[in-house]
Formats: sequence, C-alpha cells, structure tokens
Amino acid sequence: MFPKGETLVSVLPAPHLSEGSAIPPEAVIFGKSLAMQLVQTKVTKAARANVPILLEGESGTGKDVLARLVHSCSIWSDGPFVKVSCPAIPGTLLESELFGYEKGAFTGAYGAKPGRVEMANRGTLFLDEIGEMDPLLQAKLLQLLQDGQFCRIGAQQDRRIEVRVICATNRNLVEEVEAGAFRQDLFYRINVLNICLPPLRDRALDIPSLVEYFLAQSREAYGIQARPIALGTLQKMQEYSWPGNIRELENIVRRYVILDSDLSVIHEALLGPTSDPEFEAPVDGPTSLKAMTRQATLALERRVIRRTLEANGWNRKRAARALSISYRALLYKIKEAGIGSKRQPSQTPIEK
Repeated sequence: MFPKGETLVSVLPAPHLSEGSAIPPEAVIFGKSLAMQLVQTKVTKAARANVPILLEGESGTGKDVLARLVHSCSIWSDGPFVKVSCPAIPGTLLESELFGYEKGAFTGAYGAKPGRVEMANRGTLFLDEIGEMDPLLQAKLLQLLQDGQFCRIGAQQDRRIEVRVICATNRNLVEEVEAGAFRQDLFYRINVLNICLPPLRDRALDIPSLVEYFLAQSREAYGIQARPIALGTLQKMQEYSWPGNIRELENIVRRYVILDSDLSVIHEALLGPTSDPEFEAPVDGPTSLKAMTRQATLALERRVIRRTLEANGWNRKRAARALSISYRALLYKIKEAGIGSKRQPSQTPIEK
C-alpha cells in the first residue's frame, strides 16, 4: 500500500512509465520542426549523463513526457520514475512527502515513512513546477543536489542516495531569483542542462502528426472509429495560437472522437461562436467610435479569457500565467466578463 496522498504523487516503475500506456514514439514527440529537432539533440546528450536537468516551457508543452523519455533512455531506466507535483502538495506537507520522517517526528507520525527521494533511488526524481516550492524547502533540496545526502524529519543522521533530478517550470526562474522568490544557488544547481520546450504555436509543422497520434489513441481508448480530420481543418489548426498547447490539442481531438467525428467541435474551439451577442454594431442612429471600440475590445477579451480557461481545465492560476497577468487581475476580468457562473461543478480542478 502506498502512503496517504498517493493521488498527488506518482511512483512509476520502469519500463511501464504510465498505467496502460507508453511514451509516444519519438517521431511524435519531436516531430519535424527545427525547434524540436534542437530539443531532441539536447535530450539525447542529456540522457547519457547523470546531471540535473531543468525543463522550461509553457503549461501543456509536454515537459512531463520529455522527463519520462530522458529517464527511459538513461542508464537507470530500470529504476523508478518518481514524479512530485510541487504545487499540488501544501508546503508544510511537501517536506515529509519528499524526505520522509521517523516515528514520533511530529503528531501523527506513528511509524517511520520513506520519502519520494528514497523511492527514486537509482532512478529519476521529477519535480514538476519547481518554481512553486517553498523557499525554506529549497535549502534542503540544495543539500541533496550538492552532497547526494538528505535527512528524514526527526532523524539524527543523513542518508546517502543516487538519483537523477529533473525539474520543470512554466515560470521564468531568472525573474524569480531577482525577485527573491527562488534561491540563486539552487537555480544554478538544477540548471546544469537547460531544455526549453517551444509552445505549440511555434511548431505548427508538427500538428498533423500530433493529431494523427491523438486520433489513434482516442479510437483505441473509446472504441470509436472516428474519421480522419479534413486537410482544410488541419490547416486551420496550424494557424491557431493554442494557448493550452499540446494539452489543449489532445482535449479537442478527444472531444471530436467522442462526438462521432463532428467537425463543428473543432471549428468552435478554434474560431469561437460565429456571432458574438456581446457586440453588435448599430445600423443606424448616432454612435460613438470610442464606445464601439471599448465594446469590441471587451467582447474579444472575454472570448480569449474563456478559451484560455477551457484550455487550462478552468484552473485560474494556470490561465493567469498563460495570459501573463496576475491572478487577482484575472479574477476581476472573469467577474467583469460574467463568465465565472458558467463553470460547471464537475470541471472544478485543484488550483495550482
């Protein structure tokens, strides 16, 4: 039995890197775009050396998949792949989840428990969204990277371990360091090899192969023989900005398959409604250019915000980062646009 909280942290033995499925073929992961060919070159070199790797890129660009690929190509591919989502676990619990604790270390510690670091011994520890980690805990992670040692909560002696550490972030850690939110010495330790994943809008050449892969996956998963997507629709998909990146593309293809190859599902996702009830230009009578421009801007802003929220699973913090605005500003704009009430209860995720 895994300890409590297992839903937030995955411990996956190799070579089966995800339950019931494998890593997508490299031809699908890297595609044909120049940007991803450069990423592939870095990944090939990174897999050979046991050094920390920092994966950067917007939410939904495939950092998790890339981390698993590095692990599968490393000398420790037979070891465990342990993923920890830093924002999913409160800072007060993250230390015990990472480093474990001894019996009696705190109230409720009725027995000793190994942490995720120990579980990743001779394997890979993947720290997702490392930028969300509490600064006090960053110091303990720094010790692990410097000395290969750590200490369980309540223990008197350090433990030694061999593990590759891969970190991922959608934040600009250089700016976080300058703002004092992230330790500079830790940044240098995790940034030995840096791999930046481009957003999907910068690799439009790869969209057809990704669509084909997700179609095949969805057909098998749902037992539905969906039709191939028409060339004209694929071209529109290549012109779209994809604020939710590959995750958004996958969700749209799944929806298309589930709804029996209904192309309107894709067109609505890419283009939005054909008419906007929030903005109608007057056909006669006096008008104000300033007022019309304001009305049109609000209508467009509302559409962009809603589309970004949908692309990020209605997670408002991720959507705010994708839109490069503050969380508070997004909440204000959601209220101003009147789209908060349309969120379905079943779609409510844990905010990260």
